[in-house]
Amino acid sequence: MKVALDTNILAYAEGVNDIEKRDAVLKLVRSLPQEAAIIPVQVLGELFNVLTRKAGRSRAEAREALLSWRDTFPVVETTPEGMLAAADLATDHQLGIRDAAVLAVSSQAGCRLLLSEDLQDGFTWGSVTVVNPFAAPHHALLESLLGENGA
Repeated sequence: MKVALDTNILAYAEGVNDIEKRDAVLKLVRSLPQEAAIIPVQVLGELFNVLTRKAGRSRAEAREALLSWRDTFPVVETTPEGMLAAADLATDHQLGIRDAAVLAVSSQAGCRLLLSEDLQDGFTWGSVTVVNPFAAPHHALLESLLGENGA
């Protein structure tokens, strides 16, 4: 099962805001095989902003974090078709265009899950279901993913 990671997941992993969530996300991310997870390119741009504006990191430090994530998981670009799908998704479901682009790219990459705390838990579009990894109980798809990878 393929999974996409949203900005807030990477931000928590970087230690932004919440130590308990950081530890939970790091455990989850470490359990994912590199070939099972992707990062939409928009997520890296958003993460850069979070790290420099909210976490107070220098631009060089934020860049290094992006490079580290790129080295850990494949980064998937937005195609023109993906952006049009995102515009449709934003229009039909009143999502912000950035969130819609992350969801559209995740779908185009063949993901079954998008791990996100910001989008509606359980929302499904195409083949992708948004799952909040902090929700209790865990969504069945997340349980399945964790079971597959021994987490």
